Amino acid sequence: MRTYIYTMSKLIILVTFMVIPIFGSAQEEKIVNRIPTDSTQNNLNMDAVYDRPFLKFKKVPVAIGGYLEANSIYSSTDGVSEGLSFQARRFTMFMSASIYNRIKFLAELEFEDGTKEIGIEFAAMDITLFPLLNFRGGIVMNPIGGFNQNHDGPKWEFIERPDEAVQMLPATWSNVGFGLYGKTHFGNWIAGYEVYLTNGFDDSVIDNELNKTYLPAAKLNRNRFEESNNGIPLISGKVAIKNRKIGELGFSYMGGVYNTFKMEGLIVDSKRRLDVFSIDFNSTIKKSGTYFDGEASYILIDVPNTYTQQYGNQQFGAFIDIVQPIIRRKILDWENASLNIAARFDYVDWNIGTFNESNTNIGDQRISITPAISFRPSSQTVLRLNYRYSWDTDIFFNEKSRSASIMFGFSTYF
Repeated sequence: MRTYIYTMSKLIILVTFMVIPIFGSAQEEKIVNRIPTDSTQNNLNMDAVYDRPFLKFKKVPVAIGGYLEANSIYSSTDGVSEGLSFQARRFTMFMSASIYNRIKFLAELEFEDGTKEIGIEFAAMDITLFPLLNFRGGIVMNPIGGFNQNHDGPKWEFIERPDEAVQMLPATWSNVGFGLYGKTHFGNWIAGYEVYLTNGFDDSVIDNELNKTYLPAAKLNRNRFEESNNGIPLISGKVAIKNRKIGELGFSYMGGVYNTFKMEGLIVDSKRRLDVFSIDFNSTIKKSGTYFDGEASYILIDVPNTYTQQYGNQQFGAFIDIVQPIIRRKILDWENASLNIAARFDYVDWNIGTFNESNTNIGDQRISITPAISFRPSSQTVLRLNYRYSWDTDIFFNEKSRSASIMFGFSTYF
């Protein structure tokens, strides 16, 4: 732990010394431009890593940017509340550079809950060969679902991230590896793909403090950035197609052996696989401006027979967001301000199946509903008021808890 904190401290110092000269030069050099973010026409979710507002300066080869999320929250579970709290959810910095012709680099560093968690979410070099064939290597974002690729806070009307993406899938899941990606377009259609070989999961997906099958537990293993848990790469890939008049549809897969089956050359267990299938879709009704964004994922995992039935070998989760602008006009000095109403529906089942003894369904589910009101002075800044209500059941379908939260906050690129 001390080594990790020391390493991250050095990284923060390095980033600081990189950024200070850039801002110092801004006193003498004017900003060339702010690269806008607009994914409504030509971009797919796979482009989200570069589809951000970057600041570029004259004579400075590095473009920088970032975003901040902060909010207040009043929550209660089964009528018990700890009162009002303020949260600094995320502060994220990203930097990009064109190293040479057809070679570019981008890094994303995230500080969560102040500095409780610090992580490199993306740090990769891209080599452009052809539009349909490009190389990427480093710390890459595994392209499972749409949210994992396109998760920046200012793009969403909701303070909490979707349960399917956070509590079932490991949101912002990234690993060290290499792969290929490409994109093409014809008429109103755009198609793209990504495929990577990376380090992957470990035994913590079933050996964790929650005593359940829980993929996000693997995010705590920082060793995945320096070595594989079992020497077998995790395969992840996605194919997406978009019609500019309809929307985008994506199909993704991620899978491989997750457990340590060999120690010092000796076989200690059989190879146990984990496979994730996901589909995502987003669309906008142009006449009304209504926006839809949804995702559904299904997980298959080989759980040892020695584990009890509370460890699920099948999981399913889904969410859908509906956002409706009700005002779009100039407000004060904001030319394209908008006031929106929105709703999110979340569902997660951590244990699909039936008990061997009674043949009755196994529970362990969560259903959540989140109505929201948001105000956007620009597309890059959002103020959000959310109310979230969720129901949890245990494995016997008994009501485990009911939770309610009122949240107000903001998220903005800078």
